[in-house]
Amino acid sequence: SSTSTWRLCASSAAVSRLTTRCSSATIATTSRINKNLPNKNILTLHLRHFSNDGCQNQQHDTYEQGHYYPGPKQQRPKRIILVRHGQSLGNVDETTYTHTADWRIPLSDLGRIQARDAGRRLHALIQNEKYFVYHSPYARTTETMEIIKKELDSEYCIGVRSEPRIVEQQFGNFQIYDDVQESRDERRKFGRFFFRFPNGEAGMDVFNRVTSFISTIFRDTHYMNVEGISMDELNIVVVTHGLTLRLFLMRWLQISVDEFEEMYNPDNGFLAVMERQTSKCGSKQWYKLTQVCCLYCFFVFSNVKHAWGCGYCI
Repeated sequence: SSTSTWRLCASSAAVSRLTTRCSSATIATTSRINKNLPNKNILTLHLRHFSNDGCQNQQHDTYEQGHYYPGPKQQRPKRIILVRHGQSLGNVDETTYTHTADWRIPLSDLGRIQARDAGRRLHALIQNEKYFVYHSPYARTTETMEIIKKELDSEYCIGVRSEPRIVEQQFGNFQIYDDVQESRDERRKFGRFFFRFPNGEAGMDVFNRVTSFISTIFRDTHYMNVEGISMDELNIVVVTHGLTLRLFLMRWLQISVDEFEEMYNPDNGFLAVMERQTSKCGSKQWYKLTQVCCLYCFFVFSNVKHAWGCGYCI
């Protein structure tokens, strides 16, 4: 082809490298508020498309915060559904973490009931549509996923993948109960996003893991689309943990650190459903949380700019 398509992250370094590569061309990159979209705070980035000889070919506008896909519009899945695992033995008794590795802690009896209920609600939502499942490899999330799958029609399952990047925040190895409680008190004062547990992670580390995982979702669904799987009936299901779920939404919806500090875990077995939206002209797509999710959950700031949270416009 006489044209080349570039994919880059929205960073000044990436733009600088691309500008150097196309020294004879002019790259126009701007940030502005797009007034035609429901979320007025969506970052709009423009990249002009050039042929190999440096001549401007055609301008393609994309509306993906932090991810660039210049070129023909790419279709995205119908829904992205985040599921918090059912209640675990660690949720019942926090001393469990002192003698059992976090990743090996199973569901409680109530947690299995919650997982089954989540599966039934998920089946009612997607019915006979195709689905692909990512799950944290922790015992409680794997067990939740397996219970959910029993409630879904297996013939519509495209695949299941264990994904280490969506595991729980690392709080240390075998945890000393009193030390963890002291660290949590300190975290409340310091801020939950930046506080780092001894021998563990900060919320920001999980945020970075989730950012990488989102790119994988885009790449995987692109290949599914190439293989002929209709995005209009594809559901991406992510079975993960409470904090990871919140940080996924923080990344996707471009929620600020201050706003994240006002968010708290949804209930065990909760489904956060993001549905694809399409503009009237069909040239733009974006996702937003369903109204039920926003009314129910952990958005203390549901009456401000992220109400019916929108993000990742295409």
